[in-house]
Amino acid sequence: MAEIAPVIVFLFVLFLLLGSGVWVGLALMGVAWLGMELFTLRPAGDAMMTIIWRSASSWSLTALPLFIWMGEILFRTRLSEDMFRGLSPWMARLPGGLLHTNVVGCTVFAAVSGSSAATLTTVGKMSIPELRKRNYPEHMIIGTLAGAATLGLMIPPSLTLIVYGVTINESITKLFMAGILPGLVLAIMFMAYVALYSKFSRDYAPTDDPRMSFGQKLANSRFLIPVLLLIAAVIGSMYLGYATATEAAAIGVIGAMLLAIAQGSLNLSTFVESLMGAMRTSAMIALILSGAAFLSLSMGFTGLPRALAEWIGSLGLTRFELLMALLVFYIVIGCFLDGISSVVLTIAVVEPMIRQAGIDIIWFGIFIVVVVEMAQITPPIGFNLFMLQGMTGHEMSFISRAAFPMFMIMVLMVFVLIAFPDLATWLPDNIRQGPGG
Repeated sequence: MAEIAPVIVFLFVLFLLLGSGVWVGLALMGVAWLGMELFTLRPAGDAMMTIIWRSASSWSLTALPLFIWMGEILFRTRLSEDMFRGLSPWMARLPGGLLHTNVVGCTVFAAVSGSSAATLTTVGKMSIPELRKRNYPEHMIIGTLAGAATLGLMIPPSLTLIVYGVTINESITKLFMAGILPGLVLAIMFMAYVALYSKFSRDYAPTDDPRMSFGQKLANSRFLIPVLLLIAAVIGSMYLGYATATEAAAIGVIGAMLLAIAQGSLNLSTFVESLMGAMRTSAMIALILSGAAFLSLSMGFTGLPRALAEWIGSLGLTRFELLMALLVFYIVIGCFLDGISSVVLTIAVVEPMIRQAGIDIIWFGIFIVVVVEMAQITPPIGFNLFMLQGMTGHEMSFISRAAFPMFMIMVLMVFVLIAFPDLATWLPDNIRQGPGG
């Protein structure tokens, strides 16, 4: 019973600060400082200074601003137009037609951005008007875009996986490799839904484009070559052991700059805009990580994570029951917090439970990302929903209904991961280790 008091204090102060509009990172620091002052003998100021410096100076964290910068550079290029021109001839003949360009386009851009928001805006600004022009169902345009854009959280270079890896001190490269196959499987599940809908829906009557010859399709595919080469350079260098995640991020930035220069999209103005955009996002995430590190230290001194892990262990839950409880837990908090905040707020308490249950920590990273993806399309805070509202002008209720089938597909993906754990562990287990790990 002695552990109940810290839990109540931590939760009350945290929700009070968050509800007051305090930044998440500062709210975490405030809760941690109060917890150390009330429940431990260690000076809170000294501990805060030490742990914030340690968390902010992590070498693994260097990959974060670089990957963000790569995405910011590519966001300001003609990449969305080139992807649509390259993909549409191949997608047009599939059941579901050009709706697949939303899914495949998001999958491709996710592999060079690491951000759900960047993926959504980049693909959506081109695909929404083009699909509307061809009379595709509005709810399917919005739904496929909302769901597929979340692949930016799963497919490397995922910012959420970087945050997770830094928080639990796990290899970023292995986490990146773990996200590839589940991300592709989830994309295929989205495409399967589109195909089934097109076959059985009565309101599906898009206008077909003129059929292209095979030679014309190949000619249009040249627009995909630059981005595919960039993906191969970033992910291939990590898998083959030639580069760590941080080094691959540097390769990605250089490649993105070369692509932007080749397209004539890079000038002083766009360079500064991309740099400032990356700095703003990186600073926000770094503040959250620093606050989370201090909160983890504070809770560690109170013995709260260990006590909760022991309590969960005493319940005698099976692994499946524990995962189902965490699934519901993360879906609920995802209604009120963004993905990265959900991870850093909870991982200090959840990690001991997972390790005690014998669950692979790399596999759990992918599990948690799939659930966090759901938060992006879950009202009332779902960020992708708000972005789509701004892009399309529809009511939030319409957008939420359009995204709901994608939410259910992600729930199904959780059970696929549980049934086939090798989806997330095979690539990390077979990665070549370079000199840098």
